[in-house]
Amino acid sequence: MNQDKNPGLIPFTIDLTFEEARRRAEVVAALGPDWDPVAALRGEDEAYALLYSGLDAEQQRTYDMLVAAGVLPGEDPGHAAAH
Repeated sequence: MNQDKNPGLIPFTIDLTFEEARRRAEVVAALGPDWDPVAALRGEDEAYALLYSGLDAEQQRTYDMLVAAGVLPGEDPGHAAAH
């Protein structure tokens, strides 16, 4: 096919800002009026603490190594890994 006879691609752009705002509003609406974000975060913190509790010495060393490497989040607020 001869590219010279082709008019070329026509640029197409779309702004998804409105759709993203609508999607977020639907998520919050689906959570319902009884959703308590503070309680949800507290529950996540409790689950995280329980997940890594009761480790034996070797498991604790491995956990500490992964936290130091940024693979696993530490016990700081937010629990975000470095990578």
